[in-house]
Amino acid sequence: MTHRIRIAVLQFAHETVTFLPNDTTRQDFIYPGSPASGEALLATDPKGYMGGFVQVAREYDDVELVGITSPLWPITGTGSGWVTKDAYEHFLGIMIAELKAQPKLDGVYLALHGALAVRGVPRPEADIARRVREVVGKDVFLSATFDPHGNEDEAFLEQADMAFCVKYFPHYDMHLQGERAARMLVRAIRGSFRPVTRTLRVPIIAPTVVMWTGASPWSDLIQRALIWEAREPDVFVNVFFGFPWSDVPDAGMGLQVLTHDDPELADRVIRDMADWIWRRRDALLNTVKIHPMKDGVALAREAVTAGKSPVVLADYSDRSGYATWLLQEIVAQKLERALIATIASPDAVRSVLAAGAKPGDPFDAEIGGVFDDSAGAPVRVSGTVQLVDAARGKGNEWICVSFGKGNVLVLSPYLVQIVEPSELWQLGLEPGAFDVIAIKSRAHFRRGFDDSGFAPTILLVEPPQPFMGTVRLEALPYENLTLTDYYPYGNPSFPPAV
Repeated sequence: MTHRIRIAVLQFAHETVTFLPNDTTRQDFIYPGSPASGEALLATDPKGYMGGFVQVAREYDDVELVGITSPLWPITGTGSGWVTKDAYEHFLGIMIAELKAQPKLDGVYLALHGALAVRGVPRPEADIARRVREVVGKDVFLSATFDPHGNEDEAFLEQADMAFCVKYFPHYDMHLQGERAARMLVRAIRGSFRPVTRTLRVPIIAPTVVMWTGASPWSDLIQRALIWEAREPDVFVNVFFGFPWSDVPDAGMGLQVLTHDDPELADRVIRDMADWIWRRRDALLNTVKIHPMKDGVALAREAVTAGKSPVVLADYSDRSGYATWLLQEIVAQKLERALIATIASPDAVRSVLAAGAKPGDPFDAEIGGVFDDSAGAPVRVSGTVQLVDAARGKGNEWICVSFGKGNVLVLSPYLVQIVEPSELWQLGLEPGAFDVIAIKSRAHFRRGFDDSGFAPTILLVEPPQPFMGTVRLEALPYENLTLTDYYPYGNPSFPPAV
């Protein structure tokens, strides 16, 4: 090619929990820095998909990147429900209009997630690809990146040419998949890579808490994909674990295989992967022990007494961030030297800020709860303000409150998953001051607390009621999928012919 390669870059990502009562609106995507365009968009998430894509794309002197105005993640993170049709059409409309105004493009990169759920749009990622394709034409190559907790069937790759999905949970390889998306997109544009893809759904649905790839059998599954990629040049294997908290028709596990102009190899790889998953389905669904809150707190006390601290109590079931079930149990059992981080309690945060409270001032307020049944009842906490952290920006301040015997509660306006201990120590908290750390996280926390060897004792807990984060998916009010179409809730026929 003699002309410069022009690649448009777009983002529209959300991990939508459709069972939450609060819709994700247009305003949730609008805050300082979002939407972003041009260099501002390209500079977002330097360690993630976008950073990997931009880094590799800019290693080519003849590649020009065009940042199309895109919403970043909503300010509510994953603590919000259905994306409204208004929000979706508003931002996608801006993207499409800017694409139409562009001179000739050679490629498009879509930074997606896979679990975006939009009211009235059954497969939004595929719809995004379709509408982009209508604008740029059939000769422009489309490449995308995805989270493994995406719900993706064949619809996306009917419109796009390539997709690259993170393999690890926690997500260690986001930057790597962004790099791949850029490298293979440039090769496709130059004609040295001719993408051929295959997609196959595997009728298994599972709660995300079982999907930790740091241990067998999920580590074995990922290793099998990596072996195929190592054995065969230009083979890429995407394993979508699925996201059961999105009530969409294509929820559940899925596979994608990408090859260089080799459909027979793509068929062979995808069948091998699917057969492996189906043979190991029982093991894949039975990987972790979930403790009721009461038992988990009691076990934490025993571990501390036995010298096996610090203990992590991971409430994986709280999808809103408002839940107080674990805090209630910590208070009821008079646990000491416990750090609880975080509980979403925007009213309490606003009250502290409005009062101009400083460290050492008294604190007395009802915390969390109320949001819906899954959040439980508010808990009254009386103590002392320890820290008012405004460094995260207006509307996202955190408040630290000390109470009881050596306990500290961290309040935030939205759901926060604490992934690394450093996120807590940066607040000025001392690691040696706590025997128990109670957090809201499914598996991301293992990055900093388990894989690192930080916490000798890990206890996953959930309330006795099967709320929206439960391992008991049969308790969820699905409307857009039939649970008995999936294993282990039914007996689906598998494998189908490829």
